[in-house]
Amino acid sequence: MRIWAWRIIATVSALLAAEVAQRGVTAAWRAATGEDPPTVPEDQETSWGEALTWALLSGAAMGVARLVVTRRAAHYYIRAVGELPEELTHEA
Repeated sequence: MRIWAWRIIATVSALLAAEVAQRGVTAAWRAATGEDPPTVPEDQETSWGEALTWALLSGAAMGVARLVVTRRAAHYYIRAVGELPEELTHEA
């Protein structure tokens, strides 16, 4: 039962973090460039520089957001259950 609780918490947290990160990166892109970010970076009309910059920024934001929410979710899980989720232990 605990493993399912953790998986639900982790999944919901990751989805929310991805949405927040995407909105933040999009807003930052618009503020910096005055334009919308590339909707299809693979499109040949998008420059390599623009496509790579978008990929790096959005990927880094998603990674950091996921790390932050997973650590916070693990903290709450430990407070509720008394131990770290098995998936996050070194023995797993």
